[in-house]
Amino acid sequence: MSNLTQNDLRSDLASFWSESKASHRRRLLRVLFVHRDAEVVDNCLEELKKAQFMVSADFVLNLAQCGERLRSQSYDVVIAEYPCPSLKGSEALQVLHKQLQETPLLFVASAVRSGSIAQLAVDGAFDYVEREHVAQLPMAVRQALNERRLRRELEDARQALRHSQSLYRALVDNPSYGVFRCDAKGETLDVNQALITMLGYASKEDLLAANRSTELLSSFEKGSSLVMPSTGAKRIEPVEIEWKRKDGTILHARLSGRGIYDDNGKFAGHEIIAVDVTEQRTLEDQLRRQALSDSLTGLSNHRRLFEVLQAEICRSSRTSREFSLILLDLDGLKEINDRFGHPTGDRALCRLGQILRDCCRSIDTAARHGGDEFALVLPETGIAAATLVAHRICDLLRKETEEPALSVSVGIASHPRDAETIGTLLYAADRALYAMKDKRPAGARTEPVPIENANNLEKRKSNG
Repeated sequence: MSNLTQNDLRSDLASFWSESKASHRRRLLRVLFVHRDAEVVDNCLEELKKAQFMVSADFVLNLAQCGERLRSQSYDVVIAEYPCPSLKGSEALQVLHKQLQETPLLFVASAVRSGSIAQLAVDGAFDYVEREHVAQLPMAVRQALNERRLRRELEDARQALRHSQSLYRALVDNPSYGVFRCDAKGETLDVNQALITMLGYASKEDLLAANRSTELLSSFEKGSSLVMPSTGAKRIEPVEIEWKRKDGTILHARLSGRGIYDDNGKFAGHEIIAVDVTEQRTLEDQLRRQALSDSLTGLSNHRRLFEVLQAEICRSSRTSREFSLILLDLDGLKEINDRFGHPTGDRALCRLGQILRDCCRSIDTAARHGGDEFALVLPETGIAAATLVAHRICDLLRKETEEPALSVSVGIASHPRDAETIGTLLYAADRALYAMKDKRPAGARTEPVPIENANNLEKRKSNG
């Protein structure tokens, strides 16, 4: 061993004993003496106090009294005389050791008897100091307490290991959790049955072969964006990815895991847990769509309309390209409800909603604004093109053969020409819509009115 290593070892040992001394000095040491000689007990207490122990001591005369005291109180250490009239042979020591359980036992032995007790102490169940060298007692107490602490820590570690192993076995055997293991280069080495079932393969060999040819499973090699180095381990931050099953369908999986190491402490790869969240994400998407759609017509609802308008205003401000808003009001819905009943009125709303869907591009948004009012948001569309869309809607309504016949009032406005905010844009389109209503004779159908035509109508009314 080199001098550097020896020095480091001495430093570590010195630090260990210094910390252990300090920790024992900071708390009360509870001692039970089993001894008939008061002078020996006083010498022991004096040596412990010299070593800066804070001592709380109780005294009994024999092992029977010791057992009774241990059943009612707990102690950090038991110090007994040796030889003891009530303690003869190794069998008696074993009985005493069972009574003490984890409490350290120290004997203060006479020099004449020290040789015989040394043979009995080989099994490590207790330690002893000679009566003539009682000054060594504090060191023996400190060592006994440290050994007890280490035994407890070792047992805790064993329990944690057993728990970890049982948890790992439970995860591997659980049909809800896919588990796979990869080496330090990210190559998949092993998978459990749950992952095989999740991905729709017949066997482990089939899945591993497919992974080798298509890199089905994610790579976790050094430097992967999924691998987050942490103190003492390389962990997989919880992340969701998409895998393609054998039948081509998509599996949404949530991954988490930790790095694994060999017996020499060298990084050996990762163990990853995969949870199938496909059904959960599908349900969440359905709930999200329901929250943003009208329950009767299936179009976007009022909330979604405002989200789209805000997004289009932001986009239009960035690109300086206009978009248009068409507002539609189903004429005579109250009369339809009163004459034909509310189911027919609901059907009329759905008929108009279907026509709006038929007239939409993939980038357009059709929404039920509320009651008998509808809206159509047309990105990258000016007034002229929006007017053509409105004409098409009116034409499709005219061509319907289902009764009752439907008609709509329409108003059109564009951003940024007619308005720059959601509120002013809706107001501008609403003015155009009511201008169409005002100029139309009762029961007649007229053409959609853009906002500039609505303004002209209002001017003519004021001049007339």
